[in-house]
Amino acid sequence: MKILVCISHVPDTTSKIAFTENNTKFDTTGVQFIIGPYDDYALARAIELKEASGATVTVINVGLAETEPTIRKALAIGADDAIRVNAEPSDSFFVATQIAEHGKGYDLILMGRESIDYNSGVVHAMVGEMLGIPSISPVMKLDIEGTKVKMSKEIEGGKEQVEANMPLVAGCQEPIAEWKIPNMRGIMSARTKPLKVVEPTSAEQLVATQKYELPAPKGAVKMISAENVAELVTLLKTEAKVL
Repeated sequence: MKILVCISHVPDTTSKIAFTENNTKFDTTGVQFIIGPYDDYALARAIELKEASGATVTVINVGLAETEPTIRKALAIGADDAIRVNAEPSDSFFVATQIAEHGKGYDLILMGRESIDYNSGVVHAMVGEMLGIPSISPVMKLDIEGTKVKMSKEIEGGKEQVEANMPLVAGCQEPIAEWKIPNMRGIMSARTKPLKVVEPTSAEQLVATQKYELPAPKGAVKMISAENVAELVTLLKTEAKVL
């Protein structure tokens, strides 16, 4: 079985976000980048499947040279080889086009349910459509039985049990697997594992960013005594305007 895991290169959730050039570009100064947390779940499940059945795991990232430390971390966790599409991931359609170009011939394409920078959550569906194969998301459990994939999928108010034949695309989330931390042996071996850099295939750019805006700062907090219900109700009506 051949598994392709798509990983994003995103800012750590603890990073302080700022913008430059009149709020038109993200300022990467001092920002720590990581594998997208949902992609980490996808990678962890792929490694579990590799250990259980002898599958091969390839990771793919659409990004410039600065994403290679993130890719090497995925190799240290247990992936066999990697592909870096040498391009700025400008929008979901562009990224999906690059993944689909290299996704042919894989039995299973795993990725996070969404990236944590833009949170669009549409790349898996686009890749499935481009390849003409099923796309399921968000997947909380995934097991292989022969050529069939049995999944537990989150829906509003509960879970749904889904089955599909391979090949397919799955957008993953917790608790599909436990996150894996690379050990020293994995880190050392990652240095020599193949990382292939390829140029992007042409794709129409459907989205352009005009400017970024930070959310409004949090307002001051007013402490109201538990016994002073009347004042609380008044403030909810006149200031918060939620009543």
